[in-house]
Amino acid sequence: MKLYSYSRCSTCRRAIAWLQGHELPAEQIDITLQPPTPLELEQALAQLGRKRLLNTSGQSYRALGAAAVQAMDDAALLAALAADGKLIKRPFLITADGRVITGFKPEEWQSFLG
Repeated sequence: MKLYSYSRCSTCRRAIAWLQGHELPAEQIDITLQPPTPLELEQALAQLGRKRLLNTSGQSYRALGAAAVQAMDDAALLAALAADGKLIKRPFLITADGRVITGFKPEEWQSFLG
């Protein structure tokens, strides 16, 4: 599994601790230095939709403006997400079989990861 996270994000730290507590290994990647690939983002968009993919409370999102983001077509949105990892809801977890989950709620992750 790959876990894209941000060290200053308390939700990311809780997700990492949860994974470690459940002995679920994940490659940890700093989402601000190395955002998910365009292919990973495309898969996430297809699985989750825009709402679960966007970090709407972040500075990058506010700087762009909700109207500008909503006006983007999928290609433009994916390009923006690939260019700025802070636009992506985190933590961002990809399983070995390509399933994606964002945000961290222990009960959701338990159900998702079985």
